[in-house]
Amino acid sequence: MRAAIINWIKSYYSIDGKFTEQAEKAYNADMIWWTLGLIGGLLVASAIVWYVSRFILLQIVHTFAAKSKATWDDHLMHNKVFSGLALLTPLAFLSYFLTIVFFHYDGVLKYSDKLVTILVILVIMTIFNRLFNGLRDIFLELPSLKDKPIQSYSQILKILVSGILFIIALSVLTEQSPWFFLGGLGAISAILLLVFKDSILGFVGSIQLSTYDMVRVGDWVTVDKFGADGEVLEINISTVKVQNFDNTITTIPTYSFISDSFKNWRGMQESGGRRVMRSIKVQVNSVKFVTPELMQQLEKVELIGTFMKERQAEIDAYNKENGFEGGLAENGRRQTNLGLFRRYVEFALQQNEHINNELTVMARQLEPTEFGIPLEVYCFTYVKEWQPYEDIIADIFDHLYASIHRFELEMYERPSAASFLSLEG
Repeated sequence: MRAAIINWIKSYYSIDGKFTEQAEKAYNADMIWWTLGLIGGLLVASAIVWYVSRFILLQIVHTFAAKSKATWDDHLMHNKVFSGLALLTPLAFLSYFLTIVFFHYDGVLKYSDKLVTILVILVIMTIFNRLFNGLRDIFLELPSLKDKPIQSYSQILKILVSGILFIIALSVLTEQSPWFFLGGLGAISAILLLVFKDSILGFVGSIQLSTYDMVRVGDWVTVDKFGADGEVLEINISTVKVQNFDNTITTIPTYSFISDSFKNWRGMQESGGRRVMRSIKVQVNSVKFVTPELMQQLEKVELIGTFMKERQAEIDAYNKENGFEGGLAENGRRQTNLGLFRRYVEFALQQNEHINNELTVMARQLEPTEFGIPLEVYCFTYVKEWQPYEDIIADIFDHLYASIHRFELEMYERPSAASFLSLEG
């Protein structure tokens, strides 16, 4: 074809079918215009070839995707993988016809070949990047991989492939072996480590997060250093995105999950319940032995009445056996209002339908402080979501706050200005 086009151009300068010396001079003088015209025609033809090849390829893919029940082809189309493949056809067309366009300029032809080769490498790089995006979306649809850092793997592959193709492009441009540039990387490694420190740390961090299963997409995490408290939306090579409960988004460097401490609530979410650990502060001077009047009043409380009678019978038997009766009764065992209230709290928790009785359920007394005696409620709710969980806790403690006075106990409350004013009055 090259010879046919050259002969066709020369035919315009031939005289009676002969290419004379005068014709050759005119031909050489006009060659620049013929070259420019061929370049314009080649660019137009390449655009037409690209449009036709893209149209045909996408029509075939659309037809196949419409008949297929699988979704992987939809993701590849959405990420324009096939559109990228269509770019290779005009580049191949361009590469072939450049040898014809620049047949009179061998030096230019050499550089035009390099340019087309580099364009092909850049298109291949684009295709791979789009392919990895498509594979990412395909894998994220799988239930077993939804919580894995697929985005990080995709970015790592992009960096590796892009780096290799970039070195090949430099090799083509400079006519040096790729190993020459790989050897040069060792010489400038210190500079690269300094410039790409955050990327390298993020790369290492994302691998460690995945290897040790420290964080997954969908986990509830709390990172106090960055003020993050919410669900992990995305894990990539440089950052982890956390959507807080106020719907703000905190972006945290990936390596910070390795270098700093954070709290992952996944264990709670996968367990049988969410822990409740909250205390009621009881005033020390309100704690006392149970009087007959108080006992008579508490016998009407269904949760504690039966237990109190059984416990009193046990105590009476013990005191009688050990001679703690009559004037020595004070030396024997006696029930206290705080002890009964502690049992009442436990019975109330055990009968609460929202509390998991297969896990620890107790009300324990902690060491007294200047704020009174802490009576801590320790149990686990079936519900783990934040709002229902808080509602359950509020209902439990509302009931306990209202019930504590029936045991003639008082809660500690720091005096306010109004308290002192009431004393003066």
